[in-house]
Amino acid sequence: MAIKVTMPRLSDTMTEGTVATWLKKVGDKISEGDILAEIETDKATMEFESFNEGTLLHIGIQAGETAPVDSLLAIIGKEGEDISALLAGDAPVAEAPKADAPSAEAKTEAAPSKAAAELPKGVVVVTMPRLSDTMTEGTVATWLKKVGDAVAEGDILAEIETDKATMEFESFNAGTLLYIGIQEGSTAPVDSLLAIIGPAGTDISGIAENYTAGGAAPASAPAEETKTAPAAEKAPEAVADNSNGRVLASPLAKKIASDKGIQLSQVKGSGENGRIVKSDIENFTPSAQGQATTSAPAAKQEASAPAAPKVFVPAGEVYTEEIKNSQMRKIIAKRLAESLFTAPHYNLVIEVSMDEAMGARATINTVPDTKVSFNDMVIKACALALKKHPKINSQWKEDAIIINHHVNIGVAVAVEDGLVVPVLKFTDAMSLSQIGSAVRDLAGRAKNKKLGPQEMEGSTFTVSNLGMFGITEFNSIINQPNSAILSVGAIVEKPVVKNGQIVVGNTMMLSLACDHRTIDGATGAQFLQTLKQYIESPVTMLA
Repeated sequence: MAIKVTMPRLSDTMTEGTVATWLKKVGDKISEGDILAEIETDKATMEFESFNEGTLLHIGIQAGETAPVDSLLAIIGKEGEDISALLAGDAPVAEAPKADAPSAEAKTEAAPSKAAAELPKGVVVVTMPRLSDTMTEGTVATWLKKVGDAVAEGDILAEIETDKATMEFESFNAGTLLYIGIQEGSTAPVDSLLAIIGPAGTDISGIAENYTAGGAAPASAPAEETKTAPAAEKAPEAVADNSNGRVLASPLAKKIASDKGIQLSQVKGSGENGRIVKSDIENFTPSAQGQATTSAPAAKQEASAPAAPKVFVPAGEVYTEEIKNSQMRKIIAKRLAESLFTAPHYNLVIEVSMDEAMGARATINTVPDTKVSFNDMVIKACALALKKHPKINSQWKEDAIIINHHVNIGVAVAVEDGLVVPVLKFTDAMSLSQIGSAVRDLAGRAKNKKLGPQEMEGSTFTVSNLGMFGITEFNSIINQPNSAILSVGAIVEKPVVKNGQIVVGNTMMLSLACDHRTIDGATGAQFLQTLKQYIESPVTMLA
């Protein structure tokens, strides 16, 4: 019996996921424990394994697409098993965000079934696909096939712009492209008539009109198609030489080009219709042609107008780059905006002397197999100070303030896609060397996207350190549901006053961002005083 596999909840804060890569394709045999796909959550990209065995019969969320938790991800069952009932049963779920979705779905289903009964043998009606969970209409950016072209299963028919991205749409059928229902640049609702594929020479007169009469496409579509047909005939040629400003390339080629810093407009494609593929990027060698071309017009202008004053005009080009937001980046933006605009932030700043801490660290690191950083010492001092000031270690709820008497410190770690916060559980019970080892391990695995969700949950306080970048002072946004976050600056050597004398000293700035709903100014100040005492006299952390 076929089994539905849904988008899993891979972290406590995950509300939607993006399929980064499918490691199986429809028709593949699946064993229990096989990795089905890599799924990008708000915190990391994680492998998702199958808990069932059978054949992969259906993929519900394509690579690169984002969908809410519990959306239909895949169907696994016996080879050749009829899953039409399962797919039909999930249609209302996919349309849940729209109040009128069920009736619209029923209307759309009725039209194809009517048309299907009248279709000649081998003819298939292709409709505007739903390429994202929020897509209600799509725009055909580029047709890669024209009427009369042979189409093989897996060929890219067109590039379609959704509400989230421009995506390639491949054919699941083989035959000849007999009809195009939505021209380049035109927008139409999901399930509108996109194309008709069938045996060459098949009479399809009346099919498009009947489909339109069924309510799937606007009544004005045929007239608009006739008007724009000549432009569509020239589209492949324009794409091939990139004269229309669009560069036709496979997703993998685009990614490799981005990683290597190669401008796609400079690469000649060897694929279908001039499409740039992986090998084109790997074999690309920059040339000086662009530079020579740029200087030629300037030289010509100067020769034709010798009397004009020479004005220096820098040669160059306007160059912008659009980077699609990763799931992690979108969640970071959402969470930090929620934190900043829901929690009334205020910041308290204090300067601490680091002279004794520097001496203590040097002594500690003489112990074999021991490596302690200044950040480790700050984390340890925070853990002990939080035990003395538990109101800092709190959480706001509408009906109560939660005071955490356990100390779990989150350590902000910068990664390629943004920021993650692995958590040191029961930090107050850890020694300095244990904190150092744990932070190095968590930070290393965070950068390699190898952290588990449970390792990024349950923080009660957060430390963010930019001192290693030379930043002397900064303010952070609170990592909710925490009530506070400590920002740690660089150690600076400068003149200081000690015992009435100006001497050279080493100082560090600490900034505490507090949620005023849970932490009053005096409470935050008392916490910083205690923290200052621990850092300036590290031996007191042993008491």
